[in-house]
Amino acid sequence: MTLPEPPGFVDVHAHFVTDSYVTRARAAGHDLPDGMPAWPTWSATAHLDLMDRCGIRTSLLSISSPGVHFGDDAAARRLAREVNEDGARVVRDHPGRFGLFASLPLPDVDGALTEIAHAFDTLGADGVVLETNTHGVYLGDRRLEPVFAELDRRGAVVFLHPTSPVCWERSALGRPRPMVEFVFDTARTVTDLLFAGTLDRHPDLKVIVPHCGGALPVLADRINGFMKLFTPSQDAGAPDAVAQLRRLYYDMAGPAFPRQIPALLGLVGPDRLLYGSDHCWTPAPGVEAHVASVNAAPAPGGGTWQSLTTANARRLLPRLAVPGRNP
Repeated sequence: MTLPEPPGFVDVHAHFVTDSYVTRARAAGHDLPDGMPAWPTWSATAHLDLMDRCGIRTSLLSISSPGVHFGDDAAARRLAREVNEDGARVVRDHPGRFGLFASLPLPDVDGALTEIAHAFDTLGADGVVLETNTHGVYLGDRRLEPVFAELDRRGAVVFLHPTSPVCWERSALGRPRPMVEFVFDTARTVTDLLFAGTLDRHPDLKVIVPHCGGALPVLADRINGFMKLFTPSQDAGAPDAVAQLRRLYYDMAGPAFPRQIPALLGLVGPDRLLYGSDHCWTPAPGVEAHVASVNAAPAPGGGTWQSLTTANARRLLPRLAVPGRNP
């Protein structure tokens, strides 16, 4: 007998912080992370209360910007291991309610490969989270090829998360970087992956792009034209930029309606969309308002966004299709 799937959204864009992590980030100079007014607080209990109010069944936890690498490889390895162990403990303590996208100490490749093995083989992580750049090293950088090769070998889910570009002191104009800089850094790193051929070389990667794709939906054709112009050696049958973008997944975190989702659906099919709240960086009232806007919007095919995005998430993350099952 097949049990009915539990109701509720699967939130692929959810964050946690610990006191230890915030202390280390502040010591590295991140008192006001990415120009935001303060660090959020987080607890599993408060997060579960919010999930229950909003109809969220499962949240995939990750560490947000500024990530875990603050300039020292050894310290980054220790911090990645610490937050991953902390996140895995939350998953174990609340069966079926949380998952984990593990942090990697990039751009330290050896440390990242070690942590990939620990995250998947020991902790049972659901995937990894990669910041769009670390100290100016973007994800298409050839030095990161061994990391993507290993993630591709595992058929891993790779959740991208934006962070501040290295030029933010000038480009952000004194405004909070998540407002504009994050969406363009997302487009910048995905474009770098396209031009580097990383996505084409590693077709078993399952990449989630945040915030409705950032600026990618309106830039896709422009990127495609430049890619054909500057990579003329690719054979006629090779996937173009738009085709590769259509293979990725996109979460709905941020102001998805009324404009961003229609733009995104001009690029990808509805089977590539996932729900995301961006809690705890988005406060509870913002999450509640976001869920209300998603529930009120018509979904493709006449169903609901909850049923559509949850079905997509369970195809992407098969563990979630088994109620109560832990890694």
